[in-house]
Amino acid sequence: MVDEHLTQLGQQSEAPSSPEGAILDAVPNPTTDLDYLIRFTCPEFTSICPVTGQPDFAHLVIDYVPSEHIVESKSLKLYLGSFRNHGAFHEACTTMIGKKLVEVLQPKWLRIGGYWYPRGGIPIDVFFQTGEPIQGVWLPDQGVPPYRGRG
Repeated sequence: MVDEHLTQLGQQSEAPSSPEGAILDAVPNPTTDLDYLIRFTCPEFTSICPVTGQPDFAHLVIDYVPSEHIVESKSLKLYLGSFRNHGAFHEACTTMIGKKLVEVLQPKWLRIGGYWYPRGGIPIDVFFQTGEPIQGVWLPDQGVPPYRGRG
């Protein structure tokens, strides 16, 4: 059954032109009787450098323990894609995504790892977390090795 309040699932959806114009849909958590981890991996995230206008690339890993709601994955995909023409530093993009998910979902716990490819020869990794991990929930490593270039 599709929630009647969903704005994108099951219908033609235009790609949002900016993160501010994107909508994240939340659906009821089907398993509220236990704590568990949900992971989304976005290995081809892109945004724009606000200084040079050149594209920036990252591998994002989002982990969260839901409360009453989970994010609808199509809306998350469109939200993340809305950064493609968004000019912001790595730190701003990573934390903006984490804060938006917290605002919409009000999860019990959330973390996001932004593993950015080098800009100016230096890779920048950005991490945001809402607090201590939930006891008893399996929390796997994010699995993204440090950037090593060709060596």
